[in-house]
Amino acid sequence: MKKYTAELIGTAVLVLMGCGSAVIAGSHIGFAGISLAFGLAVLVMVYAIGPVSGCHINPAITIAMLVSGKISAKDAVFYIAAQVVGAVLGAWILYLMAGGMPGYDLAVNGLGQNGYDEASPGKFTFGAGFLAEIVLTFIFLIVIFGATDKLAPGGFAGVAIGLALVLIHLVGIPITGTSVNPARSLGPALLVGGTALAQVWVFIAAPVIGGILAALVWNGLLGSKD
Repeated sequence: MKKYTAELIGTAVLVLMGCGSAVIAGSHIGFAGISLAFGLAVLVMVYAIGPVSGCHINPAITIAMLVSGKISAKDAVFYIAAQVVGAVLGAWILYLMAGGMPGYDLAVNGLGQNGYDEASPGKFTFGAGFLAEIVLTFIFLIVIFGATDKLAPGGFAGVAIGLALVLIHLVGIPITGTSVNPARSLGPALLVGGTALAQVWVFIAAPVIGGILAALVWNGLLGSKD
């Protein structure tokens, strides 16, 4: 239960701080600031809950770790369940906080949900969004596998992973708002509904595909061998 609780808390923090930076402070800090918020949220949670659960806080990471044999199927199921609950909790807390902002409207301002076509910040198409989410998640998981490899310098994994997420958001926000995390997308979409909920399947499927591809490439080509 400690591991699952850690995953719930970590995912809630990621959604609250990452999506919150967009909803509450986005007009002040811009895309660069939002990118930094997501990366910092992951970086600090790696050191906060990493010793407890490994700090996946992302179903795509958990599934990739399952494919690579680094986590059991039982733990993977409960990790993903905890991550989804945490994402909904984080989105709900954000909604309560944003509700105190003058002029805030859930249907208009949203909760930092992801989207494509008219729901994309840059009006990018479905195809561009789907491809971006696969590729960016692939890159993210390759960094995670490398940073946590037994040959990597000890103690620096959180820095590399957090900075990778910043870099990914700098490119991905105009395309889809950047998911690379099915839980991060599902939590806000469930509360916002409408287009966000109708499109959320893309931000579940594409990151999972990218994560599985990264696990296969790492295990087959890049990972260190005993």
